[in-house]
Amino acid sequence: GLKAQGKAGWYPRRDEAYIGVMIDDLITLGTREPYRMFTSRAEYRLLLREDNADLRLTAKGRELGLVDDARWARFCTKQDGIVSESERLRTTYIHPNTAAADSLADRLSSPLLREASLMDLLKRPEFGYADIAALKGAAVQDEQVAEQVEISAKYAGYIDRQQEDIERLQRSEAVAIPAGFDYSAVKGLSHEVTHKLTQAQPATIGQASRVPGVTPAAISLLLINLKKKSTPAAPRDDASLAG
Repeated sequence: GLKAQGKAGWYPRRDEAYIGVMIDDLITLGTREPYRMFTSRAEYRLLLREDNADLRLTAKGRELGLVDDARWARFCTKQDGIVSESERLRTTYIHPNTAAADSLADRLSSPLLREASLMDLLKRPEFGYADIAALKGAAVQDEQVAEQVEISAKYAGYIDRQQEDIERLQRSEAVAIPAGFDYSAVKGLSHEVTHKLTQAQPATIGQASRVPGVTPAAISLLLINLKKKSTPAAPRDDASLAG
């Protein structure tokens, strides 16, 4: 195991797997009754789909020594296929008044008046991957690659926004809270929030933010306090004091 190798332990984050959501909930919130895993518990459930489990976790499994060479090779082939096919669709264009554009006319809600990439067309609700992939060039034969390309196109805006949320949270998620931290010393925290954080003893800002009743304003105060404690005091100017 990792401990025998002198390495730190690992468990998935909330944005990596549902078991990560469960672990974090039990550590941060505790439970007085049997814990039930609902998708509604996961704020990043758009990314925690069954179709992309390998994309989320295979690289970590490889790092932990759980993925053999054959499985890793298959995963890399799939990943490369997704990247290359997505790039092909982004850089292949259909122009108005061409045979390719005419073949789509019956399914378009409005005529194609200017050039559009195959990726742009795939984002439209009227089309699936099979409808547009072979208009120019050859469609991929791997159904899993085709599925991921289509999902990424259809939900790109939602997925990108959720990814931005994750990155923003991770910047504060990793901020550690010292063991035994005195929350009563943080000016501005209500007695209720102070009591809840003292009871929960979160290890990071991310965990603190998920304690019921802890507001974003309280987290901001906590971050400011931790930042002050981690910033060394400026050295005194003894000469100016003497003058």
